[in-house]
Parts: sequence; C-alpha cells; structure tokens
Amino acid sequence: MKETSLQCGHPQLDALYPRIKNFLLSDITEYNMLGTKVRGYRTPDAPSLWIRDFADMMRGFKYWEHDMQSEVNHFAETQTAKGWIFDYFTMTPEKVPCEKENWAKYVRVPVEADVEYRFINAIYLAWQATGDDKWVKSLLPNMEKALSYILTDEWRWDRKTKLVKRGYSIDTWDFDYTAGRHPWLNFQLNEHTFWGIMHGDNSGYYVAFNQMAAFYNHLGNKKRAQHWRKFAEAFRRRANKLCFNGRFYTHHVHLVPVKIEGVDESGQLSLSNPMDINRGMPTHDMAVKIIQEYQKRAETTKAFAEWFSIDPPMPDGVYGDPKLVGGAYCNGGIMPLVGGELARAAFEHGYEEYGVKQLLKYEELTRNNETYLWYFPDGRHATIETSTSPDASSTDAWGSSAMLYALIEGLAGVVDEHKLFQRIRLSPRWLAAGCNEARVCAAYGASGASVEYSFAHEDAKNSLELEVWGKAQVDLHLLLPRGARAAKVKVNGKVVRYKNSQVEQSRYVDTSFKVSKRTTVQISYQ
Repeated sequence: MKETSLQCGHPQLDALYPRIKNFLLSDITEYNMLGTKVRGYRTPDAPSLWIRDFADMMRGFKYWEHDMQSEVNHFAETQTAKGWIFDYFTMTPEKVPCEKENWAKYVRVPVEADVEYRFINAIYLAWQATGDDKWVKSLLPNMEKALSYILTDEWRWDRKTKLVKRGYSIDTWDFDYTAGRHPWLNFQLNEHTFWGIMHGDNSGYYVAFNQMAAFYNHLGNKKRAQHWRKFAEAFRRRANKLCFNGRFYTHHVHLVPVKIEGVDESGQLSLSNPMDINRGMPTHDMAVKIIQEYQKRAETTKAFAEWFSIDPPMPDGVYGDPKLVGGAYCNGGIMPLVGGELARAAFEHGYEEYGVKQLLKYEELTRNNETYLWYFPDGRHATIETSTSPDASSTDAWGSSAMLYALIEGLAGVVDEHKLFQRIRLSPRWLAAGCNEARVCAAYGASGASVEYSFAHEDAKNSLELEVWGKAQVDLHLLLPRGARAAKVKVNGKVVRYKNSQVEQSRYVDTSFKVSKRTTVQISYQ
C-alpha cells in the first residue's frame, strides 16, 4: 500500500511532512466509552477530544490514519434530540489537582456557534478518505438535524440578517464579553448577551451547506442537493455583504450595540479571515485584499510572524481573565493555525511565494521538534501559566495540521474534489519554491487510495513534465515559470487542448485528462 510522501530537494520543505506527522502521532488519544473504542487526536491545550480541533486536524492525519470514523460516530451517537452536538468529551481529569475523577465527561459551551458545521466537515473528510457511502447515508439524518437546530434556534439564528449569530467572543473562541457582569471567562448565553455576526461561523456553515449538496448529489437525491446549493449561495451573498469591510471581514458585526473602550473594531483583523478564503466564501478579489492586508501588517508588526489570533488585540483582561493580555493566546497570540491557513490561501490566489514563506517560517520555528498552539509576538511559546487552558502541549496538532494542509494541497497541489482521489485538482506549484524536481504521493490511510506524481522542469529546454500514477480524473492547473505561456501540451504523446490562465501575476496552464495507471504530461512553454 502506498504511503504519503513529499520530496523536492529543498531541505526545509522536505523536513516538514515527517516532522508534522510525528507531532500528530504524539497526540493520539484512545478511550473506551462504555464499551466502544473511540480513537482521536487530542486538542493542543487540553487532554480532551474536541470536534472543533479534530475536524481541522483531519486534513493532516487523513494521510496515514486508519480510523477516521470512531470519533465522528461518537459525536453522532451523543447528539441531542434538539440537534446540537457536544463540543468535546474526555475521560481524563482536566482541572488537576482539583479534579481527580476519570469519569466520562461531555461538554457543550453555549457561546459556541460553530460546532455543528465542524461535525459535518468531519463527516465529509472521513468520507473522502474511506469512500464509505453507506456510512454517510446513515448519518444524513444527524447532519440535517444539526443544521435544522442552527437555522431555527433563537440562540443560533438571526432572523433579520438570516445568518448565524453568537455572543461577542474573540473570533471563534468560546467565551464572550460581558462588560464585567461575570467575574471570570463567560461561557453562557442569556438576556444580557451582546449578540453579533462572526464571519468565521458563517464561512464554516457555507462549506457545510455545500458538503450537504455534494452528499445528496452523489447519493442520487438531486432535489435535496439543489436545495442546499441554492441555500449556500444566497447565504454567502448575505454574509459577504454584511461582514466584508473592503479590506477583510469585520471581526464582529454587532446586533446588540456594545463598545469596548480603546478598541478600534474597524481595524481588527481576526483569525478566521484566511479560513474564510479557504472555505470559498470571499470572491477572488476579496481574498486578494485579505492576503494583502496580512502582507501590509507583516511590514509593520513587531511580531515574528503575522499569524495573529486578532490584531490589534483587546485591552488586557476585559474578557474576565488577567492572563488574557495583548499578545497572549486568542488575544493577539501568534498561531501556526493561522499561518497554515494563510499559506493555503496564498497558494490558491496568486501569492505562491508568500505561501512558501509561511511554510519556511514554520519549519524554522519547529526545528527543536516542538510546536505550540500559540506564541507571544516576541517568540515565547505558550505555557500553562500564561494560558487560560489546562495544558500547553508542545506537539500542537491543530496548527501543524494546517501547515500540512498548505503543504500538500497548496504547494504540492493535490486536492481531492470527490472521494478516494477519484477526481482531483492537481496544481503543482514547486517553481514558487525554486524547486525544479519533486516527487509526491498522497495516500489515505483508511482506504489505501492514492495518487502519485513526479514533476520535472528543464529550464534550458523550456519544458515541464509530469508523470501521474493512480486512477483519477485530473484537472491540471500547473504553475509556469514567471512570465511564461504554454505553447504545446501533450498527454501520453498526443497533443491536447489546453488553456493559459493567470491568477494575479502568476501564469498557469490548464488541461484535463484521465489517469488509469500511469500518464505522462509534457508542457512546452515560451
């Protein structure tokens, strides 16, 4: 069975995959939940299994993990009659030494509005890796019930804007602003909640609606697929109109008026912005403006990276915990999670060298074989003492998996657009890293499905060559040398149709072909 691997001759880039894999393998957690084995990957700041982190981490560990379903199944089995999903469960004492009981504990944080879309995201990623149609079909009622809850409940759905709402949290984090009514971090919703629209929730649901359409289309229910596609597009238009401020997505669009002294909300760039891009909510032009905003801040920030959780941060301690000073944790901490998402967005929208820069910065940061959920702007890493959380793992799987997502789907350019690599978008961007040769294999540990390619650039001959192994329909979107245009494309020796395209200043050649075993693609450019 094939194994995932990437080799391009660039020592820093070649080091990333095995290093990140080791980080994630250190975070495997297994529980026996009342007789049922549940295997997952722990969150970086607590020894528990959160659907939030897990759904994002799946984009990394799907390349080797054999069990993609047991944790998803457990969240489905414990779904409430009303439709909502628990945030996390654990059998490990969390608040040591105060808590000693190793009971099974389930938690839903009321402030959180993103749990249900992450549940659907997790099912989709597990389906891609396993190809298990029967399993997905059995979970459709759970997914429909979760979305029905979100789209109707008074604590989740704003009837006026027809978007998902939440309390005034810091982006997607799980506590909200109370103007001092609560003595510590507040996780509850009530009649005093400062409701608003947070862009990251809504981009996440936009993806979930489209994933529902994909499930129904694949399973033959065209009517239901059309319903979710139309709903998703109207939802997207409303979210973009309300939340995009011309440069990026506004942190919170308030439904209940509130002002925190010392905060210029019009300038606050929050962590879900690059995620919004990768979820497809902004147009290309909007995505470019967001990327450019990060580049501008990189030029002026004193932080070692522009991977801000929020910039500028909230005033020290206004959310109820004195540890939440500017530059700490979700209040302006520097997060590899953001860097990975930013890199992935940059690769897709014509800023390929900027994407490479983020990967190289992360490789340098983790050469000591440690990676943390967040860092202070001066480079100091998270600790239990400086965080509001009960742990500060040095093998952060959330941020490292985002970097792996950028490496494989962005730089190597292997994107599964269906399941089991049966239909892929192949966008090798190795030239942006100065690499003239590369060998890539992307394989799913749960099913053994794989696609493999080799890339070679001969500058003296103005030629590029790919050899692709697998069984797939391939849409090729290949980065050309700067300023070049394709003049001829051959697939297995036969001249085929192609198109030259441009993404910002980057030139690409586009063509499509089927691979049954091995296919050779030759591109001549001028």
